[in-house]
Amino acid sequence: MKAGRIINSFTAKDGRKIVLRMPKWEDLEDLLDLINSLVEEKAWITRAEKVSREGEIEWLSGALARLEKDQVLYMVAETDGHVIASSEITPKGGYEKHVGTIGIAIKDGYRDVGVGTEMIKELVGQAQVIGLRVLTLNCFAGNERAIHV
Repeated sequence: MKAGRIINSFTAKDGRKIVLRMPKWEDLEDLLDLINSLVEEKAWITRAEKVSREGEIEWLSGALARLEKDQVLYMVAETDGHVIASSEITPKGGYEKHVGTIGIAIKDGYRDVGVGTEMIKELVGQAQVIGLRVLTLNCFAGNERAIHV
């Protein structure tokens, strides 16, 4: 997959134009802001401590390398030139190579307007293209938004 490639666009329920695309290097600051805003609000994520800029550089460089090798499927949602959500499908290996695990994170202020639903639809479509037949979503039992999507 090519970094920055546009997958789809749609209008959110609140009227904002959202673009779904593959991440790129220029997303570094927005992705760092996204993860750290989720940590600050104590959102339904496993991370409890903020990420440093160096840590995010390390993560993004690995993510882009895995994306180029088709080892994982990453997608971001952008509006007004800023990333407001991130998602991924990580395929399993061996006898479970037909199974992928979905992860999704949406910044506060952009939830409940259809971003997660549209991201999931695109992830499912992309998963089928790369041969995945089963998708699982790992989330906390109390994360009703994730379960709903």
